[in-house]
Amino acid sequence: MKLKLLLPTIALLFSTAVYAQDITADEIINNYFENTGGKEAWGNLEGIKMTAKINQGGMEIPVEIVQLKTGKMYTKASLQGKELMQNVFDGEVLWSTNFQTMKAEKSDQETTDNAALETKDFPDALFNYKERGYQAELVGKETIEGAETYKVKLTKKPKKVDGKEVENITFYYFETENFVPILQETEIKQAPMAGKIQQTTMSDYQEVEGLYFPFSISSGIKDMGSQAIQIESIELNPEIDDEVFMYPTE
Repeated sequence: MKLKLLLPTIALLFSTAVYAQDITADEIINNYFENTGGKEAWGNLEGIKMTAKINQGGMEIPVEIVQLKTGKMYTKASLQGKELMQNVFDGEVLWSTNFQTMKAEKSDQETTDNAALETKDFPDALFNYKERGYQAELVGKETIEGAETYKVKLTKKPKKVDGKEVENITFYYFETENFVPILQETEIKQAPMAGKIQQTTMSDYQEVEGLYFPFSISSGIKDMGSQAIQIESIELNPEIDDEVFMYPTE
């Protein structure tokens, strides 16, 4: 009886050891960047401007998203003839348009500091992750919507929530065939959704000046629905006037 139980255990341990030597998290990440344009090209990228549409209750909302290597960023939505600026960062001040008053409001210092931390991940948190002081670990394999994936855990520098440092971890699911991520998962640390999982799915990778980007993105809370974002165009290294990022004065 003991021998019958022992043999499957040995076989399982042996298969796990073989699998562990098959590929590493570092190799998966390197393959990802090489397959989507090459690390040199990604390293030379100075900025990204995306034009997209969000379907909200049957209404299409045009959206413009800009991220620059300098850390500056903004999201601009056009709604009923008005432009709403969200998550605008000029390198020091983080602000957004209040939907009710339609006036610009600055974020608190903790939110601003966390945003500044995220902007340093351009063009991707996985890019040169070791130099950023991050750690990547291959967790295993999982099947996501019929696709076999490698699950990689990326541990970044902690964020702050209510003055306390909290873990900053993202799980990436890479297709085993072409090494592009099709799903990201992050645990929400702030109320009212604290403890729930934020999911972002990516698909329809297309080439833009030699680099590949997902043109279909969906983001939401796990098991609670998601919001689809359809990318219409992507411009690399756009020229953006610095005044766009500045907090408006009366």
